[in-house]
Amino acid sequence: MGLVAEYEIICEQLPFVGVAAAVPEATLEIDIQPTQDGGYPPFIVHVVHETVASVERAFESSAFVAEYTLVGRTNETYRYQILPAVGMEAQLGERIENLSELHALATTDSIIDRIRVTPTGWIQTGWFADRATLDEFRAFWRRNGRFRLRRLTRDDNGGEMGDELTDRQREAFLAAYEMGYFEIPRTTSLDDVAGDLGITASSLSERLRRAQTHLAEAMVSAADDI
Repeated sequence: MGLVAEYEIICEQLPFVGVAAAVPEATLEIDIQPTQDGGYPPFIVHVVHETVASVERAFESSAFVAEYTLVGRTNETYRYQILPAVGMEAQLGERIENLSELHALATTDSIIDRIRVTPTGWIQTGWFADRATLDEFRAFWRRNGRFRLRRLTRDDNGGEMGDELTDRQREAFLAAYEMGYFEIPRTTSLDDVAGDLGITASSLSERLRRAQTHLAEAMVSAADDI
């Protein structure tokens, strides 16, 4: 059964991160377009901002952007076609240890259907055939940047896993999950997860216990409704 995951990649070398850092109040979402001529694939950048003059100045200052064209507007959403000045290999080459592994991710059983740019990286939403496929993405970006799982659900489940949790409980639970704290045997310690979150081990332990209690209560409640 497949998974739908939203996760954050911390890597300042990713395309358009510099633009988002220059105009942090703007919302940038990107689509990568296929190319027919073997050149660098163009990007469609959806920009939400009251005025895009500052965003266009950031495009002009970006070493990644060769040309940009405003192709449409709906209310406050501006759509640009961006022709890159360099490929992903050149853009990420100094940061990525093995570029062949980056290409290999494109052949996994997954579909990335949303990419939002932040001042520190990308937030992606994708569909994954199974946990092992998601783990490939997690392992790659933990080696070459930083990966944090934000939301996770089954592809046949209309609700999000952990709807009953507070934001802090959900953050703690997902961090422990994606770092391997719930694996058998465990692949990380309570101290390691707490360090990743910037909290004490005792605080993390309390959040996990409360999260597990809420999830158990939700499971019992759902069983009573059947």
